[in-house]
Amino acid sequence: MKLFIASDIHGSAYFAGLMVKKFEESGAEYLVLLGDILYHGPRNDLPRDYAPKAVIAMLNPLADKILAVRGNCEAEVDSMVLDFNVASDYMTLCDGKVTICASHGHREVPRLAKGNVLLCGHTHVPKVEEREGGYIYMNPGSTSIPKENSPHSYVIYEDGVFRWFDLETDECYMEYSLSV
Repeated sequence: MKLFIASDIHGSAYFAGLMVKKFEESGAEYLVLLGDILYHGPRNDLPRDYAPKAVIAMLNPLADKILAVRGNCEAEVDSMVLDFNVASDYMTLCDGKVTICASHGHREVPRLAKGNVLLCGHTHVPKVEEREGGYIYMNPGSTSIPKENSPHSYVIYEDGVFRWFDLETDECYMEYSLSV
């Protein structure tokens, strides 16, 4: 299973366009969106080319390839304009090698077994670390509003390996291999 993982688009048509292009070029089976898709929220500045309707138009044609969770900026009306589910707080993905739980990261996390992966957005900071209990926490960073001097980014998961990429340069800047 090959996944393209992104978070925190926040309505940026510019970065959503780059993300969709990279997803289509990647050959990934699914585009996993970790929330905060359309709106920027009260704590963030407007991202480049803020245009939620344009983001809707880019994502809806990919609805059968999108797996998404609700972020703290998602509104109930988003379910009316997006052709894919954005109402779930969590989802679980299994590829036969590892169990991956995906959440935006603003709510309490479920119990995870040693070796499981928790994918979260929310902080806009790319990260990978082992947490208490032995599960692996991962954050792809933000496609449109990165923080702590991190790049606009996304992650590709394939065959037990997670790779973080700079959305603008295509440079792989971080990698984590699961021992599966």
